[in-house]
Amino acid sequence: MVEVKRTVKVVTEQSTIPGRAPEVEGFPMKLWSIEIFLLDEAGNQIEANIFSKATYNLHASFANPTQTFEKPPFRCQNEGWGEFDLTIDLHAVEKGGKHTIAHDLNFAQPRYEAKHVINFKNPNPNLLDVLRKSGPVPDDANGARKKGGDADARKKKKTGQVDMDRLADGLVKLQEDDLLQVVQMIHDNKSDETYTKNDVDQGEFHVDLYTLPDALVRMLWDFVQSKA
Repeated sequence: MVEVKRTVKVVTEQSTIPGRAPEVEGFPMKLWSIEIFLLDEAGNQIEANIFSKATYNLHASFANPTQTFEKPPFRCQNEGWGEFDLTIDLHAVEKGGKHTIAHDLNFAQPRYEAKHVINFKNPNPNLLDVLRKSGPVPDDANGARKKGGDADARKKKKTGQVDMDRLADGLVKLQEDDLLQVVQMIHDNKSDETYTKNDVDQGEFHVDLYTLPDALVRMLWDFVQSKA
């Protein structure tokens, strides 16, 4: 399995609205905003362009508790007097799925930041190309990205009736003994361009399915289908 991790930074700013009478005694009215960014490999703040939209699930007392924004930094701004916990659904581009993070809206500081690690499992080639703009991806680290071997070309190289998304999903669902067989099959049949990583400390084995030879892809597909 190939995994790519990116760090999301959530920036919250809040201030008391001058001259605004409190709706609840002892709780001044606040103007607050939340924005979403990414951190690159060096820790620099960059645009969160790996997401197509962000949906904020606010407290049920809001007139519009579900608010969606489709352009970075996905700024959500509202007024209110109370602190509360919320969730933010981050929808990745290129069919990268929905990733939900929890956020604590509070008024202890005028500005504060929170960091969350988003894990992309078996990202498709198009998503890998987008992720590459914000940091390294496994095939780059392995040296498998060679001339004529970009993501689109590797995707087009796969022929036959193998659904790569279904293959990835099927591999994840295999039992431990079957997974050991898969690892051995990959070791025995991989090519020089195949990306693999054996994370001994975590007890995990990672592979980029799009760097496998066609014959091995078919072999894995048949094996997964036989276990379905």
